[in-house]
Amino acid sequence: MITPAELNLLPSPSFWRRVSCTLYEQLVLLGVIAFTFLLPNLGLGILFGIALPSWLTFLYLYLVLGLYFVWYWTKSGQTLAMQTWRIRMIGPGGFNLTRRQAMRRYVFGSLWLVPCVLLQWYFGLQKWQIIEMLFAVALFLWPLSIYLHRVSASVRQGIPDRLAKTRLVELPKNLVTLS
Repeated sequence: MITPAELNLLPSPSFWRRVSCTLYEQLVLLGVIAFTFLLPNLGLGILFGIALPSWLTFLYLYLVLGLYFVWYWTKSGQTLAMQTWRIRMIGPGGFNLTRRQAMRRYVFGSLWLVPCVLLQWYFGLQKWQIIEMLFAVALFLWPLSIYLHRVSASVRQGIPDRLAKTRLVELPKNLVTLS
């Protein structure tokens, strides 16, 4: 068992560890989306011929993914991908996030969508171009924000963590599970 004070002393994950975790997270989220979004919407479309408007679809997906992240971050500080890559989200002092902190972190972590929407509008991107841009920004550009702020040699925080007052830490290899 590791104490909050010990968690608070752990280093931040490297850029490539963050990118790897994000890539794995996107694969996990495909399953979450398939289960919570595609199946119900396919059922609505096939059985009743109903298609949700795009704004409602976006809102629904945003809420479903928010529930996923908030639940994991408040329960253990780790999503499934974070467990694999030994990364944990902590609050001030190394404590678990409260529901409010986790919701704030999710909202701030979603800010990468804003430049994507602006780029889509400015360049008139269509279909696959939008998906490629979203993927590139979420996977590579957003994690680069850790280089904009450095608390110490071993602590780097991205924009969402600074705004939400949370921190990602890299867990030691010998630590198997956390409560």
